[in-house]
Amino acid sequence: MFSNRKYLLVGIILIVVLMCLSCAPGNERWDQAVNPGSVAGFWAGVWHGLIIVISFIVSLFTDEVGLYEVNNTGWPYNLGFLIGLYGSVGGGLHLGGRKRRC
Repeated sequence: MFSNRKYLLVGIILIVVLMCLSCAPGNERWDQAVNPGSVAGFWAGVWHGLIIVISFIVSLFTDEVGLYEVNNTGWPYNLGFLIGLYGSVGGGLHLGGRKRRC
C-alpha cells in the first residue's frame, strides 16, 4: 500500500497547506477592529496571489477566508496580487521556447 515516503509527502503537503492558510486574505492580521491601521501591502499581495487556488477552495467552505484582502494599501497591493496571480495560475515566462519541425 503506502510506503513511508508517501506518508511523508502527504504530511509535508498538509503542513504547507496549513501554513498557507494562516496568511490567507480575511484573517485577523489586517482586521481593522483588532489591529487598527494595519493594512496589507505589496508582499502580502504577492503572497495572496500565489495562494489564490488554495484560498478559493477554502472560501467555498468557510466565510472566514476571502480571495482578496480588502484592507490594503491600494495599487501596491494590487500590483503584488497580480504578480502573484500570474505566477500561480498565469504561467511563466516560457523561456525554453518550442522546437520547430522542418
